Formats: sequence, C-alpha cells, structure tokens
Amino acid sequence: MFAPTYLDWNATTPLHPAVREAMLPWLDARFGNASSRHEYGRQARAAIDTARAQVAAAVGAHATEVVFTSGGSEANNLFIKGAAACMKPGLVAVSAIEHPCVREPARQLARAGWTLREIAVDAAGRIDPDDWAAVLRARPSIVSVMRANNETGVLQDVARLAAEARAAGAWFHTDAVQALGKTVLDFRALGVHGMTLSAHKIGGPLGAGALVLDKRVELAPLIAGGGQERGLRSGTENVAAIVGFGVACELASAQVEREAVRLAGLRERLEAAVAGLGARIFSTGAERLPNTCFFAIEGIDGETLVGKLDRAGFACASGSACSSANPEPSRTLTAMGVAPELARNAVRVSLGRDTTEQDVERFAAGLARQVQELRNLTAMAV
Repeated sequence: MFAPTYLDWNATTPLHPAVREAMLPWLDARFGNASSRHEYGRQARAAIDTARAQVAAAVGAHATEVVFTSGGSEANNLFIKGAAACMKPGLVAVSAIEHPCVREPARQLARAGWTLREIAVDAAGRIDPDDWAAVLRARPSIVSVMRANNETGVLQDVARLAAEARAAGAWFHTDAVQALGKTVLDFRALGVHGMTLSAHKIGGPLGAGALVLDKRVELAPLIAGGGQERGLRSGTENVAAIVGFGVACELASAQVEREAVRLAGLRERLEAAVAGLGARIFSTGAERLPNTCFFAIEGIDGETLVGKLDRAGFACASGSACSSANPEPSRTLTAMGVAPELARNAVRVSLGRDTTEQDVERFAAGLARQVQELRNLTAMAV
C-alpha cells in the first residue's frame, strides 16, 4: 500500500503501540459496564479511575477535575454552552483564531441572546493587547482563548490572560488540544477555569477527550441521562478509549521536554529549506509549538501543492483538517492581516514522534521539485 511520509501530526497521530496494547483487553474479555456492581463492572470502573489519574497528572490537575468526553469538540462545547446555561446572557469573547468547535458554539450563544466578541490578534497571531484591554472593559462573562493554534502553532500567554479575565469577573477557558504532549501544561499555573484535551493528538485513540474543570465552576450538561462523569456527561463510558487516553497522556508527559527539543531542531532545518524557496513562514516572531511550520509561496496555490506533495509521497496539509472542506482562505491568517491571495497558498507541515532527519531532508528535496514544476507550468501558461 502506498504510504506517504506522514507530516500532518497536528491533524491526528497514529496510535502508539503501548496505547494499543493497553486498549486490547477492553475490546475483548474485559467488556464490563463501569456502572455495573459485579466484578466486570468494578474492573471497568477501576480502569477509568486509573486513566483519570493519568490524564490529571499529565496536566497538573486533580483526578476529580477531569471530565471525560468524546473528544475536544465536545469538551469545548460543554464548557461554553454549559457555563452559559448557568448564567444570564452576557458577553462571550473568543479569539479570532479559535477552532470552529469554539467559534461555532459561541455563535450559537449569540443567536440565543448573548453578545459575541472576537478578540483580535496581531500580525504574528498573538492576542492584540489593545483589543484585549477593550474586551476586559466590556466585562465578559465567558472567555475562550486557545493555548496553541492548530495552524501556526502560536502559543498564547494564557496564564496572564486568564488572571486578567478572572479579575474582570469572567470564566476563562482554553483549548489546549494542540499543546498537550508538545509543551508542558499545568492547569494550576495557567489559572484557567476549564481546559480541553484530546487523545488522538498524542498517540491515543480517536473518540476520547476531556474537559479539565475547576470544581467551583457550575456547568449544565450537554448530555443528560444516567449521571456519569459527575452528572456532566451522561452515557456508558468508552472504557477502551479512556484507557488508551490515560496511557497516551502518561507517555506524552514523560517525554514532552526532550521531544520538544528534538522537534524544534527538525523544524529549524525544515524552515531553512522552506525559506530558501522564497516562502513566507508565518508567526516566526511569536513563541510557537516546536513541531509546526506554516508557510506560503507566492503564486503557488496551497491545495495544489499539497496534492502534488501527496502524490510525491508526503502527507501534509493546506490548513487545519477540520477546515479542509472550506475553500475560503485560512481564518487564522486573515485574522493576522495576511492578504487572502497569499493565505490561499498556505501549507502546514507538522512533525511528530516518528519524524526523522531523513524525513525532513526528503521532504525539503521533494518540496523543491514540486515548487519548480509548478513555477515552470505557470511560466508556460504566461
């Protein structure tokens, strides 16, 4: 089977072998419902408790603060809609570069009587300080700012933003899906009321996520029923996926600092090659995830280049996977003031645990060939 070199680790990651091994018994002989009182149920409950402790330990939280969900999208919706359901309609503020699973529930609140405010970012993709000050003066009730952007990799100063939002009386949430496993995350140090995590970004299974929640925050559940997850997320637990999530968190947190250094070195080599082709690399002036390179080459369409790279044996992206069906230019880049015609040329390369120096070197050579071919075609057309 044709298997391109995988360079799209921000979209999803392959299941770690140790995670698969931990999950297998829960797909076979250990099939109990964690709500059952017999031995099969007790085994399942104990496995979930262990996983909850593993997830909590990975982000400096207490196990009782971890609410398991079906993934990052559900966790983001749970915080934003759940918090809003316990308040009078007010101002909800989200950054202009949020993932759709934050932006869209905020828009739903706006249709239900809330006021929605998007927080501007500067040319590097960081929260604009003047616009942030204006948001705080408006006294928001709910604020959501992602810790790491899925396209540019830019890291926001969430600890400072959360402290200032708290002082203004707001509940502060951060989507930390992309940050988990790539940077050190500390729920206490960030000072947020809620933090979203997802398993499949760190070698865990699809279909498992968590909302790490300050227990002083009152949320209304999105899914009512049997009262699982402290009544915040009813439904029979996906034990195998939760077990895998726990093991993935344990593995990721054990190597996060060492792996960040390795990936940053690979990215440096990649970006040197990309810059040599005349590309504009976005957000180089900001603190970024160590594995992410987002660039554009003038006159070369991003979707076209990604398709050619795929056929040449390299899997990367023209933006975030959740936006691939949308022909519009990246919202993140347009929010940063990038011209739409350049934003449409954007390509994202994201590295991961299996990426090697040889992969980066081969990609650099392959990219140069594809860019030259496209430039030749453009010259012939003229």
